[in-house]
Amino acid sequence: MTYKRGSVAVVGASETTELGKVPSMSQLQLHANAALAAMRECGLKPADIDGIATAVETPVELAMYLGITPTWVDGTSVGGCSFMIHVRHAAAAIAAGLCNTALVTHGESGRSNIGRKSRSGGPGTLNGQFEEPYGPFGPPTMFTIPVLRYMKTYNLPIEQIANIAVVQREWAAKNPRATFQDPINVDDVLNSRMIAYPFRLLMCCLVTDGGGALILTAADRAKDFPTKPVYIRGMGESVETPMISQMQDFTSSRAFKVSGKKAFDTAGISHGDVDHLMIYDAFAHLPIYGLEDLGFVKPGEAGAWYWARNSAPGGKLPINTNGGGLSYMHSGMYGMYALQESVRQMRGTAPAQVKGAKLSVCHGVGGMFAASGTIVFTNQPS
Repeated sequence: MTYKRGSVAVVGASETTELGKVPSMSQLQLHANAALAAMRECGLKPADIDGIATAVETPVELAMYLGITPTWVDGTSVGGCSFMIHVRHAAAAIAAGLCNTALVTHGESGRSNIGRKSRSGGPGTLNGQFEEPYGPFGPPTMFTIPVLRYMKTYNLPIEQIANIAVVQREWAAKNPRATFQDPINVDDVLNSRMIAYPFRLLMCCLVTDGGGALILTAADRAKDFPTKPVYIRGMGESVETPMISQMQDFTSSRAFKVSGKKAFDTAGISHGDVDHLMIYDAFAHLPIYGLEDLGFVKPGEAGAWYWARNSAPGGKLPINTNGGGLSYMHSGMYGMYALQESVRQMRGTAPAQVKGAKLSVCHGVGGMFAASGTIVFTNQPS
């Protein structure tokens, strides 16, 4: 079956009522809070949902908790881009008639750790056997491996990595819900506490609580809902390796390239058609990889492209307009928040709205370059 561009639409989109530090809600409650808010905005009840997808929490637990009896479920859990992949799978399921109305949720008590499920693989995993014995400890130390190679290969100045955090803080300043809104400069970033070279504290993502949910249905039903529909024009996904040490090329992600190309090809678009871009930014180097692997610039050129303020407010391609995982919100699996911002931009309701935006690309990473998902949204019906 070939997916018809724009045949499925997002009709519900909401984040949790609180973001940041939410000790009053368990992780499962964060899922439910976002899900019920998304249903409420488009006039649905749990009984109206017949498809469900989530990660870490199982769709079984979530369906029972919400009172949903689905005909389609997806528990794909490959890290922070799981929700991009869920959107792709849900669109395919709706197009195939496996369900009519699909709910995709995220909730994570990343800061308060209330009812949080463990995502640790343990010593028996490939990572546990072949990487952890050598001393890396979590993402801040794992992500240093490729970025140091990139810096050496392309002579990337550390100031250009720090600049990513500076520009995204400019976007966050326009967003009332952003965790950090005060302006910063490159010196502020480079003088912040060292975490693991080259990462300083302000190059690393936030650690927060929160969640979000999307509701999808067939585009020809969208007119029946009170919300402005956002159409899914293209989508892609891929995986590479659970071990960052085994990447084929430390300066590029194979999964990024495959997922991005598939999404662009499915959507039938070129780079010049893109008005708005979200690139998962758990750490400040990820937008550099995303911009290059999606094909917007050549290898080694992204740092200078960002330095020229092309992604900043007033730039030619606004990127991470909510403030990103560095300044807006990052509960551990950031992909849902990137999707929410793409939907807001296409609805015309974003705090830092890109004037006249008609097409948004939302690109995610899972694990340490382990997986990727890419969704192309538009507010223009096919």
